[in-house]
Amino acid sequence: MIKNNIIYNSASDWSFNLKKAKGSYIWTTTDKKILDFTSGWNVTNLGWNNSEINKALIDQVRKNVYAPMETADSMQNDLAEKLTNSLPPSLTAVGRTTGGVESNEEAIKTARAFTKRSKILGFHHGYHGQSISMLSAVLEENEMKEIGPQISSVVRMEYPAVFRSKLSEEELLREFGEKLEKILKYEDIAAILSEPGIITGWGSTYVAPKGFTTLVRQLTKKYGTLLILDEVGTGFSRCGELYGMHIEDIVPDVVTFAKGFSNGAAAIGAMVTTSEIADKTWQVTNLQSTFGWTPVACAAALKNLQIHLRDKVWEKSKKDGEYMKKVLTKELWNLDNVGDVRGYGMEIGICFVDNKDKRTPDENLAKKVVSDAFQKGLYILYGSDGNIQLMPPLIINRKDLDKGLEILINTVKKINTS
Repeated sequence: MIKNNIIYNSASDWSFNLKKAKGSYIWTTTDKKILDFTSGWNVTNLGWNNSEINKALIDQVRKNVYAPMETADSMQNDLAEKLTNSLPPSLTAVGRTTGGVESNEEAIKTARAFTKRSKILGFHHGYHGQSISMLSAVLEENEMKEIGPQISSVVRMEYPAVFRSKLSEEELLREFGEKLEKILKYEDIAAILSEPGIITGWGSTYVAPKGFTTLVRQLTKKYGTLLILDEVGTGFSRCGELYGMHIEDIVPDVVTFAKGFSNGAAAIGAMVTTSEIADKTWQVTNLQSTFGWTPVACAAALKNLQIHLRDKVWEKSKKDGEYMKKVLTKELWNLDNVGDVRGYGMEIGICFVDNKDKRTPDENLAKKVVSDAFQKGLYILYGSDGNIQLMPPLIINRKDLDKGLEILINTVKKINTS
């Protein structure tokens, strides 16, 4: 839709104009105060307009706001050092970007240049950005017919979502591993592009069986394929660990960041890889970004990372996420139209389904829950496949968390019985 001369993705009747935001609350231009369970889709993990981050940004504005690509502001150097120090020791080289899609494009270029292979493997209905190549990695040809043609050198697999399968987790993982190995054994796949065990970007909150990331890492090493972990949505404490790779303690060849990197204070992303890979590829990958890592964005990102490390925000995220799943499962699990409650940390999905078939998504019901909850003062988002993806700010206090859960639960129960 077009509103106020801006093109939006959604014409949903719960859209609104934002006036201000602070902590776990946002206000509309009509001065309606709303409790936020979205974090701007995993952006404002430390709460809206975090005062420490805003101050760091303002202080940097008074010093310098821009550095050309061929130079380096000291703030860029400080951020690169702090970021790589927070990662496994092998990940030491940073590509500067403005956001997630740019980070993932850099990752793919780097993987192709290093392996001398062209094919990229993605998972159907994952999400890694809006570019043609990123959409080609996750969508079928008919799903892109209006904007195609697709990039041809991509291979797509069905994501091994536990919810959609009738197999046990162990059987599902084994079946997936067999299918993946059949693809990788030809040794023509440059890289696998995946989030670490959960789909956040497309909003399905589909969770893979335990051991998924570990298995992918083992098979990619076996066949000389690189593993690119997209941590745009899972990074910065969202999933109960500082980074999603820590859930199964694996080390990728490349990792990408954006969204919660600066807590929404400025546009910034990163592609981080090993020095070995970077040394052999930088001359041909053209990692240029005019506005990648402005000193102002770096100041915000550096303070954001410092807060996560100082406060061990991931520990609260894990604890609160477990609490959310416990409450939601207890209150909603036995309702006819609720098929699943799933997720990691504070990335929780509630899947609404046809009451006669627990695996058939009910998109209309999910959207009605979103709309009705908004009227009661709770902001939540519809993702895909009948799923509402809950992403409260990680700093939310228990009183506000309970308030939001109460609104949501009452909304679902009322609709379920009407």
